[in-house]
Amino acid sequence: MKRISATAPVIEGKQYHIACGPKDVAKSVLLPGDPARVGKIASLWDSAKEVANHREYHTMTGAYQKTPISCTSTGIGAPSLAIAVEELSRIGVE
Repeated sequence: MKRISATAPVIEGKQYHIACGPKDVAKSVLLPGDPARVGKIASLWDSAKEVANHREYHTMTGAYQKTPISCTSTGIGAPSLAIAVEELSRIGVE
């Protein structure tokens, strides 16, 4: 396992918990809690593909009205939300 710091493990260029790298997600990401909502949300987009599904973190990326967009579930509670937000920010999400 390659590490970028003691608190931020990276495996094959992807964040450990969300299993995503910089090219996997758009700059804007929707953050529902329930992983089952990710597919429902992405079904409303013009295009979508699954890019990761690891633990409670399910991620899909696509486009809505020609705008790149992603959706990552955060699981339940503030700690898992914090992990998702931290790891997404490390790979360029605004």
